[in-house]
Amino acid sequence: MSTVQTTQAGLDARDARPEAGTPPGPRDDGRGGDAALRRLLHDPLALGAMGYVALVVVVGVFAPLIAPNSPNFVDLSQANAAPFSDGDFLLGGDSSGRDVLSRLLWATRGTLVACVIVLVVSTVVGVVGGLLAGYFRGRTEVVASWIADAIMALPGIVLLIALYSVIGPSIPTAMAVFGVLIAPANYRLVRAVVAQVRGELYIDAAKVSGLSDLRIVFRHVLTAVRAPILIQSGYVLAAGIGIQAGLEFLGLGNPSVPSWGGVLEQAFSAIYLNPQGVVAPAVLVSLTTLAFVLLGNALRDALQGSGRRRAATADRVAEARAARAARPSPSTAPEAEALVTVRGLAIGYPDGESDVRAVVDGVDLCVHRGEIHGLVGESGSGKSQTAFAMLGLLPKDATVLGGAVLFDGADLLADPRAMRRARGTRIAYVPQEPMSNLDPTITIGRQLTLGLRAVKRMSKDQARTHLLGLLGRVGIADPEAVFAMYPHQISGGMAQRVLITGAIAGDPELIVADEPTTALDVTVQADVLALLRELRDERGLGMLLVTHDLGVVADICDTVSVMRHGTIVEHQEVRALFAAPEHPYTRELLSSALDPEEA
Repeated sequence: MSTVQTTQAGLDARDARPEAGTPPGPRDDGRGGDAALRRLLHDPLALGAMGYVALVVVVGVFAPLIAPNSPNFVDLSQANAAPFSDGDFLLGGDSSGRDVLSRLLWATRGTLVACVIVLVVSTVVGVVGGLLAGYFRGRTEVVASWIADAIMALPGIVLLIALYSVIGPSIPTAMAVFGVLIAPANYRLVRAVVAQVRGELYIDAAKVSGLSDLRIVFRHVLTAVRAPILIQSGYVLAAGIGIQAGLEFLGLGNPSVPSWGGVLEQAFSAIYLNPQGVVAPAVLVSLTTLAFVLLGNALRDALQGSGRRRAATADRVAEARAARAARPSPSTAPEAEALVTVRGLAIGYPDGESDVRAVVDGVDLCVHRGEIHGLVGESGSGKSQTAFAMLGLLPKDATVLGGAVLFDGADLLADPRAMRRARGTRIAYVPQEPMSNLDPTITIGRQLTLGLRAVKRMSKDQARTHLLGLLGRVGIADPEAVFAMYPHQISGGMAQRVLITGAIAGDPELIVADEPTTALDVTVQADVLALLRELRDERGLGMLLVTHDLGVVADICDTVSVMRHGTIVEHQEVRALFAAPEHPYTRELLSSALDPEEA
């Protein structure tokens, strides 16, 4: 693998995207430098890597004061002396009788300078090229990409060896050339980020305000690539350590100037006389490379991690649960004839390491067979968190502080096995944003077949026949064609019908629909609502419909629970609620959604 490919592999290891399909949870408020620094300082690996790098820098700066001898001091009696022997040299001597420890200490400064040269050259060339190509596009991008591709096609180490005959034993020059060779990695990274940022509204606002393109690029766009470049810098420094040591090991450096690779080459040439001599320089190169890689990974986690809050301590979680249990709570017995009963549900999220903040507190609701129960409220009221708790889909940092979800006599929160048995068969889920909930890499038919066969024992042919019938039932005119299509080939309304097909394929008794019409236009929304109503009537399904749209509630729901600040503030039959709302918040919702004459 070439050095350029090695560096690109470091790029590929970086992943800043959130995990697909993860239910939304509370996010960390601190997205600035202070929050990133706090996360970095709480990472043991990051602290260890930073401490080691700081130590290397201090040694490089103060090597003349720390080293026991000058780098070229010779004591022939110590030639090929083993480390920690009885001689005066702690790490032994090389084949010329020079102190290995002193030469390693003196070589630290040159190694760090070489790494900085690689970093500066690759960053300047790659970042500037990526900024201009990503922002101006057109011919600028074509020419810059052609140059970057041509450079990446060059065999890096072979080119450096060939240049030795021209530049001589000049490691700084060789490292500058190496910086140019790995600049395309930075170029591609920056160009990709800038191509996304250039379409943002604040860039358009800057143009309208009269700012020049160059000022927008280097003042506004550049800020978007700071975090990826900081992360990439750790990998570049690690690559610089390896390539500098490799060139010196091949004898392409100045033998009069100490270097880690030169010390390693001297030890390797005398390995049969002093096999222990290769340990110290090899360990030093390996540890320094590892430290830079770990630091890059730590920066990735701190700057481009999930952003979720650090988990609260177990003691604090226990205290929050105990405090919740001490409060009066309703009976956890299921309501007679209810399909599913939620009693006293409380969900919390860590608010730092010392606190747990409840986002759902004391929710009680029931869904009966043949009933569409609406759960309505403003964004952030806890509707989706309640639905995810019923499905066992809460994020990992969520904590159930109390309550129960009772389904067929089992508490799904207390019995994870009962939750797994019920989910997908007896309880189904219809998500919002249908296009983002279908895997773009496989066909509709394969996705539906995999899901159905995961919960029911049947052959592929049986599953296909069953699913084609359901696709026709949900209103898809040509089920065979849609079965062979990929998600990008169908519309949003059709994608929602596909998801409804997947939900009912396992013959569930309860469907939890989380704002299933949010991303659809009015006509398609009406069709989807009519379909849900028909399926309820045909199959006797119970349905919990999570929405903030009171028009949807009035159109399809039988009963409704109004949620605010994590609690149910009102529960009524739909007609009664619209005719005579009891809670001030419900009246406020209705007045904001309806014209005064309609209200």
